[in-house]
Amino acid sequence: SYHLTSIYDHSIFEAFSKVVQKLIPQLATLENLLDILISNSRMEKAYLVDVASKIYIASDTTYVDMQQYELCSDMIDVVIDVSCIYGTKDESKESFAYDPETQAVIKLNNGNVLYLKEVNKYLALVCLLREDKFDKHGLIDYNFQIFKKAITEVFEVGKADKFKGQKLKTQQTQTQGGKK
Repeated sequence: SYHLTSIYDHSIFEAFSKVVQKLIPQLATLENLLDILISNSRMEKAYLVDVASKIYIASDTTYVDMQQYELCSDMIDVVIDVSCIYGTKDESKESFAYDPETQAVIKLNNGNVLYLKEVNKYLALVCLLREDKFDKHGLIDYNFQIFKKAITEVFEVGKADKFKGQKLKTQQTQTQGGKK
């Protein structure tokens, strides 16, 4: 398939996101988890984003609005820039500005709120919700913890399946090598 892109906007990120999503076997599971999260947390939209590239590896199944995605992408830049300026807790080691405690909330003048929270050292959850539905922080934080645990399990199962496949392939190679 083809994706119309430009270097002057975020369309290149969306196109790369679509390509990367085709390579992720757990995409349907990730989308389902994001759908559950947004419905239980009263969110409008959620993206699971690779922080370094700003490519979203999954989003909920509602329509992807480019302007919303651009805001989420810009939010990641702001969080990383501020973290680089003010540093991390551990200055002695070489560390990335994005750490396990990274989170940010930006209230926009249109009545929406952008919410970013670290999932793991590579991924962040970036959400858009209405300001009037952002009154239950505890509910959102609790649902995020459940989501984070589920995401970790999805990727651990994927890793285990890949490892089993490699182990089986090695055993088959060794068996075939012994027959010759």
